[in-house]
Amino acid sequence: MDNEKYEKELKNKGIKLIAGVDEVGRGPLVGPVVASAVILKDNYSLVGLTDSKKLSEKKRNYFFDEIKKQAISIGIGIIDEEKIDEVNIYEATKLAMKEAINQLNPKPEHILIDAMPLDIDIPTTSIIKGDLKSITISAASVIAKVTRDKMMYELDEKYPMYDFKNNKGYPTKKHLEALSEYGVLKEHRKTFGPVKKEIEKLKEVK
Repeated sequence: MDNEKYEKELKNKGIKLIAGVDEVGRGPLVGPVVASAVILKDNYSLVGLTDSKKLSEKKRNYFFDEIKKQAISIGIGIIDEEKIDEVNIYEATKLAMKEAINQLNPKPEHILIDAMPLDIDIPTTSIIKGDLKSITISAASVIAKVTRDKMMYELDEKYPMYDFKNNKGYPTKKHLEALSEYGVLKEHRKTFGPVKKEIEKLKEVK
């Protein structure tokens, strides 16, 4: 698969500053949703870079450092669990993406986005499975994933019984058992099904 097809098409039209945007953390029960926007230098070399979910942690960390060296600009948008509960995860994801894009300097001329439509004043292309089909989106997916995973490791140190270092906040068996046994944390998303259920249970007990 040519994962530079979209970038080449834009460059052929004279568009140089192309940003890739992706997010991570829509499905977890805990913590923020994190988006990243990346503009790569013209002469980047990132052989083997693909969707962050398809890379080992070691490879992700390697590419994280490489992308930082080979990017013109990187933006990171973080929307916490309180805001997610307030506006819903879909809207929170868009907010995180816009926050990441707003941090880019210089401003991109065109934005490639993984699947989401975004209402902004810069031309965009939404690509289904963009994190596989566009190297710039792949770069953003790695930055977002490594950033969020680091936050989950920190959370794991605070609350080891929830096993966040392994589940990254997703509703695994161990996470759900801990939720039932130890209760809901302030970092949990209160509007998400399993967390909501625990809160309801407590109300019934009272």
